[in-house]
Amino acid sequence: MIETRPLFEIGLEVPEIDDLGATPLGQRRIAAVAGGSFEGERLKGTVVAAPAGDWLLVRADGTTSLDVRLTLRTDDGELIYMAYRGLRHGPPEVMARLAAGEAVDPTTYYFRVAPTFETASKKYDWLNRILAIGIGRREKTGPVYAVHEVL
Repeated sequence: MIETRPLFEIGLEVPEIDDLGATPLGQRRIAAVAGGSFEGERLKGTVVAAPAGDWLLVRADGTTSLDVRLTLRTDDGELIYMAYRGLRHGPPEVMARLAAGEAVDPTTYYFRVAPTFETASKKYDWLNRILAIGIGRREKTGPVYAVHEVL
């Protein structure tokens, strides 16, 4: 049995997504992350706007594959690199509603990520040695994830 501990909730601001078109792997889209915030029992802060991005690939089966890289700045000034890969998919009618910017019940689609962290901070050094998982939901301004440390 896998045990987890809540790490933080993070919300990202993604104002627009550039569509690069169809590639041999699928529909390639790139989203700049304009900011955001995170908060949990052990750390909180903001998402540094640049550089930060999401390299999305919409595969032929309708699954969106995510490749995201961010810098987090804690409320006490420490920097943490966060990278994650993930998958989002669901019934075509649910995904169409999401793409149109509608509010959709997150239990009606699959949205999971696997973050890792890297930091030089002595205070947050423990992040260098953990794996995490996150459950996402798509809001109008961008994704929101409940991130949990895998114990």
